[in-house]
Amino acid sequence: MGCLVLLFALISPRLALIATWLFTSLLERAFDSWLVPVAGFILLPWTTLAYVWMWRSGDAVEGLEWFLVGFAFLADLGTHARSRRG
Repeated sequence: MGCLVLLFALISPRLALIATWLFTSLLERAFDSWLVPVAGFILLPWTTLAYVWMWRSGDAVEGLEWFLVGFAFLADLGTHARSRRG
């Protein structure tokens, strides 16, 4: 399943989030409510996707996993800056 989501993420992180929501229970385990994933889907899809998949590795995001989540956050900021510039 992870490889399929990775392929979806290369096309669109939002598509990967939808596939994660439909085919796994990772979103329900990583977040307590539905509000944070929906806000992440709209505003920070790369960050939400990275957080969910890092949560999968051990029921918490710890140590170097935060580096990947932070890198995804920077990717989201870059996407927003690029769209604003265009």
